[in-house]
Amino acid sequence: MRHRLAALLALCLLTGRVALAAELQVMSAGAMEPGLGPAVRSFIQASSQEVQVRYGTAPMLQQALADGGEAPQLVIAPESLMAELARAGRLVGAPVPIGRVGVGMVARPDLAFAPVTDAEGLRRLVTGAQSVVFNRASTGQHMERLFERMGLAAVVTPKARRYRTGAEVMAHLLHGTGQEIGFGTITEIRMVRQLRYLGPLPPDVQAYTTYSAALAPGAPAAAEALLRWLSGPESRSAFEAAGIEIAAAR
Repeated sequence: MRHRLAALLALCLLTGRVALAAELQVMSAGAMEPGLGPAVRSFIQASSQEVQVRYGTAPMLQQALADGGEAPQLVIAPESLMAELARAGRLVGAPVPIGRVGVGMVARPDLAFAPVTDAEGLRRLVTGAQSVVFNRASTGQHMERLFERMGLAAVVTPKARRYRTGAEVMAHLLHGTGQEIGFGTITEIRMVRQLRYLGPLPPDVQAYTTYSAALAPGAPAAAEALLRWLSGPESRSAFEAAGIEIAAAR
C-alpha cells in the first residue's frame, strides 16, 4: 500500500493534477503530534512537498484562527471546534475523521499506586493523592465534569493543579514532589519517557476526543493530497503506534 500510494502521488505530480505548492501550512491539536509528525514526514518523503505543522490546544487553535495572521491550509482539531469553524465558513467540505485519543493516568516512576480498573479504583486514587494535576483544555474539561459527576469536586478542587496545556502538566509532574497523580491525553503521556504511564481511564469513565481534518478556503491541491494521506491506510500505523485510535467516518 505504501508503494502504491507513493506512486500515485508521484503520478499526480507529474501529470499536474497535484502540483508542488509552497510550504503547506497545517495547524493541529497538540494531542495528535506523536502520530501526525511521523505521518507528515512520510508524506514529505513520498511527495517532496514541504509541510509545516503548528500545534496547540483547542482553545489556542481557536484563538489563533480568530486572530487571523498566517492562515493554515489544513486544520486538524477536535470535532466540536471543527463544527464551529465549518459554521463560520472557515472550512471547505465536511471534516474528515482522522483518529481519536483517550485520557490516561500518569505519575512519577518512584510512586506506587494500585491498578485502577473501575470508577471506584479511580475514586481511591484521587482521594489518596496529595495533588491532582490536569489541564484546562479538552482533557481537563472532561476530568472536571467527571469529578463532579462522581461527587469528588470538593475533594479535588483544593489539591488540583491546573495548566493550560498537557505539556505543562507533564513538566509539573517531572519536577513535582509528594503523591501526585496526573491526567492527560494518552499520546502526550507516552511522549514523556521519564514518567510512568499508569494506563487509560477505566472504560466506564473513559472519554475520547475525536480529531478531524479539513481544508481551508483556497487550499492548494497538495493540501488535499495530504488530507487523503492522513485519512488513508498509509498513516494508520503511525497513528496507532502513538496511541491514536482510528476513528470511523460518520
